[in-house]
Amino acid sequence: MDVQEIIEEAKKKKSNTLDLRSRNLMEIPEEIFDLEWLEFLYLSVNKIKEIPPALTNLINLTGLYLSGNEIKEIPPALTNLINLTSLDLGFNQIKEIPPAITNLTNLTYLILDNNQIKEIPSALTNLINLTSLDLSGNPIEYPSLEIVDKGIESIRQFFYQVEKEGKDFLYEAKLLIVGESGAGKTTLANKIENQNYQLQKEDTTKGIEVKTWNFPFKNEVNFRVNIWDFGGQEIYHSTHQFFLTKRSLYCLVVDNRKEDTDFYYWLNIVELLSNKSPILIIKNEKQDRKREINQRILRGQFDSLKEILATNLADNRGLSEILNNIQHYIRNLPHIGDTLPKTWKRVREALEKDDRNYITLEEYLSICQENGFTKREDKLQLSGYLHDLGVCLHFQDEPLLNKIVILKPEWGTKAVYKVLDNDLVRNNFGTFTKDDLVKIWHEEEYCNMLGELLKLMEKFNLCYQIPNDNIYIAPQLLTENQPEYPPEYPSNHNNNLIIKYTYTFMPKGIISELIVAMHSLIYQQQFVWKSGVILYQNDTFAEVIEYYNQRKIEINVVGKHRKDLMTIVTYELDKIHNSYSGLKYQKSIPCNCFLCKDSKSSQDKQFYNFEVLQRFKADRQKEIQCQKSYQMVNVLNLIDDVIKDNFQDKDKYRDKDGDDKDSSVNINLYIDNKRTKTVSEFKDIKDSFKDMKDIAIGDNINIKSQTPNTTESEKPEIQELLQQLKKAIEEENNLHEMAKTTALQQVTNLEEATTNPTDEDMKNKAYQAKTMLDGILSKLPAAAALMTICEKIGHYFGL
Repeated sequence: MDVQEIIEEAKKKKSNTLDLRSRNLMEIPEEIFDLEWLEFLYLSVNKIKEIPPALTNLINLTGLYLSGNEIKEIPPALTNLINLTSLDLGFNQIKEIPPAITNLTNLTYLILDNNQIKEIPSALTNLINLTSLDLSGNPIEYPSLEIVDKGIESIRQFFYQVEKEGKDFLYEAKLLIVGESGAGKTTLANKIENQNYQLQKEDTTKGIEVKTWNFPFKNEVNFRVNIWDFGGQEIYHSTHQFFLTKRSLYCLVVDNRKEDTDFYYWLNIVELLSNKSPILIIKNEKQDRKREINQRILRGQFDSLKEILATNLADNRGLSEILNNIQHYIRNLPHIGDTLPKTWKRVREALEKDDRNYITLEEYLSICQENGFTKREDKLQLSGYLHDLGVCLHFQDEPLLNKIVILKPEWGTKAVYKVLDNDLVRNNFGTFTKDDLVKIWHEEEYCNMLGELLKLMEKFNLCYQIPNDNIYIAPQLLTENQPEYPPEYPSNHNNNLIIKYTYTFMPKGIISELIVAMHSLIYQQQFVWKSGVILYQNDTFAEVIEYYNQRKIEINVVGKHRKDLMTIVTYELDKIHNSYSGLKYQKSIPCNCFLCKDSKSSQDKQFYNFEVLQRFKADRQKEIQCQKSYQMVNVLNLIDDVIKDNFQDKDKYRDKDGDDKDSSVNINLYIDNKRTKTVSEFKDIKDSFKDMKDIAIGDNINIKSQTPNTTESEKPEIQELLQQLKKAIEEENNLHEMAKTTALQQVTNLEEATTNPTDEDMKNKAYQAKTMLDGILSKLPAAAALMTICEKIGHYFGL
């Protein structure tokens, strides 16, 4: 049907839902404004440029979805739709949020991601029912990103503090010095701090050294620069992701006498982890050794590369130019001059004057109290903000680490690297015990903090504990030798499943992180090496190997429950990928035609880009051609042969060996460190637990009138799932009380909808409830398992 026919049908049936997504609309059709009974209006992925005032005729609207258009402003008239509970204006060109948005008092779900918004008005905090807010992908300058990224409650607390205590301004930044070992990083750090520093033989930096440099700024304010000097040894590279922060300035130091600097590695890793913070290349011309660098090519590939400067640190030649450039680029970082509550500034200065490496949480709270804080949640918000800036470390989500605030991050990192650099640990290929740690951390500054420091290593994914044992493993120190596989490892790979990840640039440490994340499944806790691991679950083996020189990770799964284990492994790997900003890689799955299926080597198989297959599926292209056999193969079969995927007519597609795709597998849902909950992971897993944001935004789900896949026999199962979901939400410590109340109300709405799931109104009620639930739950630590339940429930209603 065309647009007019759809509108006419909605008018005739007095439908409460109108779906006009992806219709190439240049404007909202006037005929819509007569449908006063509409509750849900979907207009996403069109070319609409403005929201007309007549839209306010739709006084019963509760859900308005306009993402993916060309809208430049939120008109005041829109704020008259006072019954709105969900508003999606993501992926538009909106520059500001009007103060009149406070009229939308019933709004609970607001999406404004990927617009051009720079400032958040305090009026937004007056939306007392707002529980889910997405502002990602905006060039926000106020409040700071560290505050905005934590959501609406963080924003509310910030404006409350500003209103109560007044404003101050932040003139502080991080300068991070990176490069190969021996390039002169420590000398540069010392020269920045004191230009008269005389060269001497420097000890190799162990991990990270932090220094402070102050220079005068406008209005006689002292500008504070925290200089982070990174050790250049290979062992430290895999931990850079924990310290290379956004909105900082980077100096890559190069020893001109050597040819060992991999510019592409360093520029890529900084750009990847720092969200394109500015970079200066400092050529340390030792003994006046000159070296040319192809600036045109490097600048063409890396927008963040600002200057290439030369110096001889022995006689300070070029040093003043370097210092001037550092000051210039630091002063122009986006967060400089951020407005802060005065109480925050006072606490920051008090912590700065404290010489201790760490203080207890009670001591930190007391310092906050002395400097004007009254509410505990405001004090914790500040420690979270300082943690994000890298000023101090406070891991609020870890029961043990939560009890201390680390004032000197370098103290913690030095302790960590003392373990990784220890000869005993290295000679044992990364194996150590708590007794070993007592000897390694024998100094007074560490000896009473063994448990906390060990937890810090685990938090950084630098080690794991072998289950039910006192042995710990640091995977980056494991042997390079791949072990002989056990006799029980299946030799017949005719029915194996393969997924390959190929990276445009591959940061170091991905396989180590995966090993830590999946250590409980390591086969016999011994089949693991530096670049690979054998996992085992439910009569199924998974071989995961990193080929770093080829920028590739390959997963090979064989056994009884292949798709279950493959889904779990790819979920964990994709979660690691998402921790990097803009990591580019291709996920590929093998062809299942007669020729490829019989090929013993993956080199002889045709591989398909997973995203291409998903586009074929979305465009209802059922087949794709293999370039090895020229056979046409079924797209849905290709996807479902490897991972669990959600698609229609699933009963038509089964494994050639008879595997039933409706079989379930248990997933441990980690609520906190003390309790785990087990839920069933059902068939309806969307795109291998892909980014939950795609699920959370309702407009990305096809809800055109489908016949719900419901039977009376399924109802008890769905009701049981709803009870599981309710209990998990009630016990979830990471959910704010207001969001928890909203989530529980949506579960109640879903329970009501099960009374008549085929009724259109009930179906829309279920859709609205599920959409809001997805948005609330998607960022929780247990999101994957919780969202799996939501997907099963959604399938019941045909959503």
